[in-house]
Amino acid sequence: MEINNATRAEILTQALPYIRKYHDRVAVVKYGGNAMINEELKQQVMEDIVLLSLTGMKIVLVHGGGPEITSVLEKMGKSSVFADGLRVTDGETMDVVQMVLAGRINKSLVNLLALKGGKSIGVSGVDGRLLRAEPLDPRLGFVGRITDVNAQVLTDLLEKGYIPVVSTIGCDEAGNVYNVNADTAASFIACALNAERLITMTDISGILKDKDDPSSIIPLIDVEEAKRLTKAGVITGGMIPKIKCCIDAVEQGVKKVIIIDGRIPHAILLETLTAEGAGTMVVKNLKEHKVERT
Repeated sequence: MEINNATRAEILTQALPYIRKYHDRVAVVKYGGNAMINEELKQQVMEDIVLLSLTGMKIVLVHGGGPEITSVLEKMGKSSVFADGLRVTDGETMDVVQMVLAGRINKSLVNLLALKGGKSIGVSGVDGRLLRAEPLDPRLGFVGRITDVNAQVLTDLLEKGYIPVVSTIGCDEAGNVYNVNADTAASFIACALNAERLITMTDISGILKDKDDPSSIIPLIDVEEAKRLTKAGVITGGMIPKIKCCIDAVEQGVKKVIIIDGRIPHAILLETLTAEGAGTMVVKNLKEHKVERT
């Protein structure tokens, strides 16, 4: 469909209230799933991040990289083992995790943001002791539970106009390095920064009333209802830890957490700069407070 100049101008003016609303506010974007693998979607996500940054929003980009880690391990002849949805991480695997996440993936994203006109710096959870961690479970090896976030590392970068690109590796006082779940890290970072929004990208359209019906998306939900749907078995499988991270973030002070479908082109812009939004928004309490979808 051909869009004329008048239509383009109308679209831009409709976005103005949201640009004004989120100017100078912090938003944490957890980047993963198909949008990280599909090259066309990756280009669009980076364009969205740069555009929002240029409008005055302070963006922190937190990324995963599970498929890439698995691919490198396979080339080394090493199989990946998972327990409770988490990668069992021995010393050799941890070396690969650090190399892939803090190295290849992180720097490629920083480079791509620069090519799109953005100003970004890549950091891992080890840099500035950004993510302090301890062993989550002896069965999992070097998988970490976050104990503290040094938010000053990120606020310093944000105040200088940078987009921090965070790879989710943590460390402890003894210098041990840990593999940290990216959804969990994004939640902790959003809480530490008192972010206006946490946007997490997935490969589904949001929370569904019927997991087999993509059109049954729930656009707005509060913590109580999210817990009820989890207990009732409506929220299942890999969505359970994601919802838990959303709930934790909201209960710790993040105003709104949104699960969006990263397979949709420019989903971040649709969520941030339109009245309809995209995906499912999780808030603390719908009964006590009037909550707008935007």
